[in-house]
Amino acid sequence: MNLPNLLTLLRLLLIPCYLWSFYGTQSPHKVLALCILLFAGLTDVLDGYIARTYKLETYAGQLLDPLADKLMMVAVLFTLIESDRVPWLEASLLVLRDVLMIIGAAFFYFQGKRAVPKANNWGKVTTFCYYIAICSIILAWPSALSGEIFLWFTVGLSYLTTVLYVASMDVITIRRQVY
Repeated sequence: MNLPNLLTLLRLLLIPCYLWSFYGTQSPHKVLALCILLFAGLTDVLDGYIARTYKLETYAGQLLDPLADKLMMVAVLFTLIESDRVPWLEASLLVLRDVLMIIGAAFFYFQGKRAVPKANNWGKVTTFCYYIAICSIILAWPSALSGEIFLWFTVGLSYLTTVLYVASMDVITIRRQVY
C-alpha cells in the first residue's frame, strides 16, 4: 500500500467524521464539518500529485480515488439536502452526472475496454467551483442563496465538463489479468 492509496483510504475514513461533525454541531455554521471536507479535498489533491509525480499510480488507486470523491460528495449533498440548504433537484443533478459516469466506465470495463480521456483542466475548475459553492452554503456566506446560485452554476459547469471529457476520450482495449 503506497502513500497515495493511504491518502485515499484516509479520505474514505473522513466521510463518517464529516457526517458526525455536521450533525454533532448545533451551530448553523458547520465549521468543523467544513474543515474536514476541505482536509479531504487536500488529501485528494495530494494523492493525485504524489501518484503522478512519483509514478505511484495503481489500479486500486484508480478505482478507489473516484469512489472516495463520489462518496464524500454524496455525503455532503445528503447533509445539505437534509438540512434544507440545497434543493433536491440541484443535488440530484450532481449525483445523476456521477452515476452516469460510473455506469459508462463500468460499460467499457465489462467490454474489456477503458475510456482514456485526454488531459484537460475543466474537471479541476469544476471541483474548485464545487468546493467554493459548498463552503458558501455551509457558512451561509455571503448568503445561503448566493451559495445555492453558485452551485447551480457548478451543476451546469459539471455537465459541460462531462461533455468535454467524453468528447476527448479514446477507448482502448485492456488486458485483464486472471488471478
